[in-house]
Amino acid sequence: QVQLLESGGGSVQSGGSLRLSCEASGFTYLSYFMGWFRQAPGKEREAVAVFGSDGSTSYADSVKGRFTISRDVTKKTLYLQMNSLILEDTAMYYCAAGYGARHASYILRAHNYGYWGQGTQVTVSS
Repeated sequence: QVQLLESGGGSVQSGGSLRLSCEASGFTYLSYFMGWFRQAPGKEREAVAVFGSDGSTSYADSVKGRFTISRDVTKKTLYLQMNSLILEDTAMYYCAAGYGARHASYILRAHNYGYWGQGTQVTVSS
């Protein structure tokens, strides 16, 4: 059974940093593509950064240069390093996984993913 467990969220002041982690279990890690999404109150869930099964990455324009997605295959863990946080980054952040060979350019929609974590809250204050 696929399980995704996020951690690392919290409250931080504007300009600060956080690192989110997503520990995966129950599947063959390299057969899946993964991503980080976020959803703020009243808004649709949006892709923040994704990791294609071929190792490709893609970022939302709003986080380029500030966020970095990475993974540790041996630990089956996906990370999101978030620097220079701004108020607009406040949201619930979700880790997601989907099965198959996909380049990062093709996995930017929530419906591409079949598995989701419970989410971790990130709150940025001024």
